Amino acid sequence: MALKYVTNAVGMLLSNSYILYEESSKEAIIIDAGDDAWRILESIHERRLKVKGIYVTHCHFDHVLAVNDLRESLGCEFYIHPSDLEILTSLREHTRMFLGIEVPDPPKADGYVNEGDFIEVGGYRVSVLHTPGHSPGSVCYHVENILFSGDTLFRASIGRTDGPGGDPRKIVESIHKKLFTLPEDTHVLPGHGPATSIGYEKEHNPFVGRNGIMSRT
Repeated sequence: MALKYVTNAVGMLLSNSYILYEESSKEAIIIDAGDDAWRILESIHERRLKVKGIYVTHCHFDHVLAVNDLRESLGCEFYIHPSDLEILTSLREHTRMFLGIEVPDPPKADGYVNEGDFIEVGGYRVSVLHTPGHSPGSVCYHVENILFSGDTLFRASIGRTDGPGGDPRKIVESIHKKLFTLPEDTHVLPGHGPATSIGYEKEHNPFVGRNGIMSRT
């Protein structure tokens, strides 16, 4: 067995959409689906993957706009953390306020993920970590030495907390108590931008690292 992933940077904000799959069984899940469903589908069909679900790290528009098209094309279900349900249902208003554009009605969740849940992918168990702060229902997905961190932790940065449901105290707590307890060689795949590692962020992150400005409060 071999666990692999594909990255597509999609939409106006170049959100990272990931396809996590096991090579021999072709079983896969999509983590975040921000836009450009056709690009994500190309990656799936090219590898002949069998997608069992779409799981998002949070419900801001730039992580869910492709969900309806993908769900219709693939016949799979869509999962969120229940604490982000209000953000999902307010998607059109938030997008209009943030970008000044109109988008379709939001997708409806088929089910929910919570802290401590596991998602089976080709014999691997992906664990769900509830990491509120960027949004109330932000989650990260951890499997083997890979962490899909959404908009909680970036390379040399952290997620914004000035939007609906954001909380700077909670995002620092989520990172310090949940993410920074993972092995330092954990490969971090964020919702935007380049990959990083837990060890690098613990040492160098200017917000939450060893000498970070938010670590001192």
